[in-house]
Amino acid sequence: MKVKKTKSPLREWVESIVGAVILTAFIIVFIAQSFVVEGTSMLPTLDNNQRLLVDKLTYRFREPGHGDIIVFRYPANPKEEFIKRIIAVPGDSIAIANGKVYVNGNVIAEDYILEPTIRGFSPHIVPEGHYFVLGDNRNDSLDSRDPRVGFVPRENIIGRAVWSYWPLDRIGIFRIPEALAEVAVQE
Repeated sequence: MKVKKTKSPLREWVESIVGAVILTAFIIVFIAQSFVVEGTSMLPTLDNNQRLLVDKLTYRFREPGHGDIIVFRYPANPKEEFIKRIIAVPGDSIAIANGKVYVNGNVIAEDYILEPTIRGFSPHIVPEGHYFVLGDNRNDSLDSRDPRVGFVPRENIIGRAVWSYWPLDRIGIFRIPEALAEVAVQE
């Protein structure tokens, strides 16, 4: 009869910790990551200090779309991360006038925003590889209307917010507003 030598408890513990760290790093880099909302630019959809799970995998298989809430690296300082909603995708015409947002000439019935915007935006075509984003709190949001953000390059997008898990009364999956889902259907 042979006797198999077992690993020491310390070695088993170290191997378990190393394995867990590698698995966690893989998940955070390639699949999903937790983020905390800082600020009020996405009210009423997202509150300050709300915690979200951001999906990093989906955009490896499809492009970001109208209405997606995304986390992206701020173009003026890539060490900072912003969270906003995609309003227009590459090739779309975007304009804001008289408190209304127009995508491809059609007004968007935005029932998900805090209040209509007071800042306009002259008509532009969203360049290839870029996205036009706005905060849901339009009058308190540093977004694509500001030249420091501008059209967000595709490579700056980290992922899309899919689920809120804190605070408990805000738990839920994020859905694309009907008005923006209709924009995608019209294409």
